Amino acid sequence: MLRKALLLGAAMMAVPALAAGPATPAPNADSVTNGTVTVNGATIPYRAVAGTILVHGADYNDSGDILAKRGTKLDGGKDDDSKNAPVASMFYTAYFKEGVPAEKRPITFLYNGGPGSASVWVHMGTFGPRRVNTPGDTHLPAAPYALINNPQSLLDVSDVVFIDAPGTGFSRIAGKDADKEFLGVDGDGEAFTHFISKFLAKYHRYNSPKYLFGESYGTMRSAVVINDLEQDENIDFNGVILLSQILNYDNSDDSPQFNAGMDDPYVLALPTYAATAWYHHCLPAEHPDLKAFLHEVEHFAMTDYTLALRQGADLPEDQRQAIAAKLHDYTGLPVDYILRADLRVNGGEFDQQLQAKTGMATGRLDTRYSSPTIDPMSQEVDYDPQSSAISSAYVTVFNDYVRNTLKYGTDEDYRLYNSQGHWDSHHRQPGHGYQPKGEPNVMTDLAMAMKTNPNLHVMLNAGYYDLATPYFEGVYEMKHLPMPNSLQKNIEYAQYTSGHMVYVDPATLQQLHDNVAAFIRRTDNLH
Repeated sequence: MLRKALLLGAAMMAVPALAAGPATPAPNADSVTNGTVTVNGATIPYRAVAGTILVHGADYNDSGDILAKRGTKLDGGKDDDSKNAPVASMFYTAYFKEGVPAEKRPITFLYNGGPGSASVWVHMGTFGPRRVNTPGDTHLPAAPYALINNPQSLLDVSDVVFIDAPGTGFSRIAGKDADKEFLGVDGDGEAFTHFISKFLAKYHRYNSPKYLFGESYGTMRSAVVINDLEQDENIDFNGVILLSQILNYDNSDDSPQFNAGMDDPYVLALPTYAATAWYHHCLPAEHPDLKAFLHEVEHFAMTDYTLALRQGADLPEDQRQAIAAKLHDYTGLPVDYILRADLRVNGGEFDQQLQAKTGMATGRLDTRYSSPTIDPMSQEVDYDPQSSAISSAYVTVFNDYVRNTLKYGTDEDYRLYNSQGHWDSHHRQPGHGYQPKGEPNVMTDLAMAMKTNPNLHVMLNAGYYDLATPYFEGVYEMKHLPMPNSLQKNIEYAQYTSGHMVYVDPATLQQLHDNVAAFIRRTDNLH
C-alpha cells in the first residue's frame, strides 16, 4: 500500500479532509470572465473559463444526455439501474491568451498530486494570472491574505489549464463503485487522459503544442497519462514538466523500514539531509559552497554508503563505525544515534532529530521551515511546519477568488481532498502481461512514452530542501529509465534552493517560470 500520502504542495495532516456529504454536481454552465496580467513588461489579455467536463468510467465518450438516460446521478443518489456506470465531473480553470490562433499557441495542463489533493496549490502558487503572496519561511499571520497579480504567470508563453482530480475541488464522482473506478493509480490516470482528450476537442486545441505539468504525486500521474495519451488516444505531446518527482514508491524515504531490504531510500535522501543540516548550521564543519558540498555527498551516497548498506549484517565493524562517522559529518546527527539506527535514518526520524536539542521540528515539504516539536519523545516528526505555515492562505484566497473573481461555485463546497479515504495503489505496467504491482512504479510508463515518441522532451524540477520527494531520488529515477541512453538527451534538470513547493518563494518562482518558459520555447516547434 502507499506508505504516506505525498500531498504535493500541502500535507493532509495540516488541513483536515472535508467531511463527506451529499455529492452535488458542479453547475453545468461554464463561467467566463476576462482579465489582464503583466509578465516581463508586456500586458497579456486573457479569457478565463471555469467549468467541468464529464468523463465516464466504462465509456468515456458517453455524453451527458446518455448518462441521464442511464440514470446516473451526479448528486450521489442511489439508482435502481444496476448498470449505473461510474462517472466523474472534473472541474478545471483554463486561461487563454486572447487573439492567438490555436496552432500558434502552446497549452499546458497542470495539477497537484496527493494522491487525492485538489490543485489549489499550483493554481494559486505557480503560473496563473493571480497568486497568493507567501514571502519568507515563517508561519503567515491569519487573514486577510494578499492575492496579487502574478508577474511569473506562464501566460507569456502558454495557455494554462488547472485540473482538479476526481473527488477533489469541485470535481465529483458518482455511479456504482465510482471510488474504485477513479480513486487509484490507473483509474485516476485514465480519467485525466479522457479529460484532456475531451478538452482538446471542446476548445479545438488538438493542433496546439501540448504539455503536462504535474507536481509530487502529479509526476506519477503524468507518467501514466502521457503513455495513455500516446497509446490509447494517439496524441503526442511536446513535453512533460515534472516538479518534485516520484515515479517509484520503493524509493520513498517515508517509512522505508517497513520495506526491509530496500536501502535505496536512505541513499537517495542523504543529499537532502546534508542540505538541510547545512541550512540550519548543524554540521560539524563549514562548507561555504552548497552545490560543491552536495556533489561530494552524492558521490559518497552512491559509492561507500551504498556498498556498506548492501553488505547488511556482513559489514565489518570498523567500516560500520567509519560510515557512521561520515554520516555524522554530512547530517549533523550524533554518531551513536546513527549506529542505533543501523546507518539507516528515515525522513521522519531525521526531521525529529536534527534540531531536537532546541526543541524544534524540521519541515518535510520544505526543510528550511521549523516549528516547536509537539512530542519530543516521538520517533518521527508529528506534523509539517511548512504546510501549517501556508495552507490557510492558499485555501482562503482560492475560495474567495473562485467565487468572487471567476464567478463559479457559489453554492458548492470546494473539497481540498477527496473524502473517500480509499486509494488503489496497484498499477498495471506496460508489458510483462500487465500484472498489477502493489507499490506503484511508473518509470516504465514514462520510458515507454519516450520510446514511442522519441521527440518527447522531459523537464525535472526539484528543490534541495524537499524531503517529501528528495531531488536526488528524481535524478536517480531518470538515470534508470528502461530506455536507450540516446533518449537521455531529451531530459533536462533544474534544481532550486527551495523545498517541495518551489513556487512559495517569489525568487525561486521566478527561476521556475524562466526555466519552464525556456523549455516550452525550445520544444514547441514554433521558434
